[in-house]
Amino acid sequence: MKNFFLTKIRLSWYFWIFFVIYLVLSYFVPSQNFGSGALTLFSVNSFLYGFYIAPILSAQKGRIEELHKIVRAETNALFSMMIHTKNLSKTTRNEIQSLVVDYVQTKLKHIKPDAGEKQYEKLITYCFEYKGDEKDEINQLLESLVSNQQNRTNFAMQVGNKVFANEWQIMAILFSITLGFILTVNIDTAPLLNVIRALLCTGLTMLIVILVKLNTLTHKKAKQMWEPFKKFVATDFYRID
Repeated sequence: MKNFFLTKIRLSWYFWIFFVIYLVLSYFVPSQNFGSGALTLFSVNSFLYGFYIAPILSAQKGRIEELHKIVRAETNALFSMMIHTKNLSKTTRNEIQSLVVDYVQTKLKHIKPDAGEKQYEKLITYCFEYKGDEKDEINQLLESLVSNQQNRTNFAMQVGNKVFANEWQIMAILFSITLGFILTVNIDTAPLLNVIRALLCTGLTMLIVILVKLNTLTHKKAKQMWEPFKKFVATDFYRID
């Protein structure tokens, strides 16, 4: 999955970029005095924004935690299979390991529900069509591959569990209104208050940026879920963590 290049920028860079932008805007955006009615609307909108985005952020964090568990579970399953291949002939073992490496590398390269589907099918097909002298061992490996399909199914479900378009629309509306009020409220151009206003706007925007990164699995925490796979291949199937 190719993500938009903006999702590859570090969160620390985003913070300073937005802070500078909002600090400049705080001096140039025309300010106005709001009545009690407008301030009530601002309070209600701010509450709704926080009330709406908080559970979505929590759900996406939970999604990544679940992906961590699934990837580790699948790596454990593959690790067990590779231990089993140590009893096979060198030629058979090398062929199976080559197919496993191809599968894992495809998973690491493409973060999408059907990533590695063809490579996994090749593994199953190889075991299913095997006619050599080690048929019993290969059948055990085939059973393990079939059992591991549950991990693959769970992975596909979690990868596809993204924020819906209508949820993005609601958050965009609430975010825009909140930001508009903060930038236009009259604070008598006090330098310190302008810095606070810029920080507040930056914080609100960072919530959206973090959610985008969590949703697209480009957040640092999401990238760490692949460590068991990477260690598994790098150590020639001897370690997973």
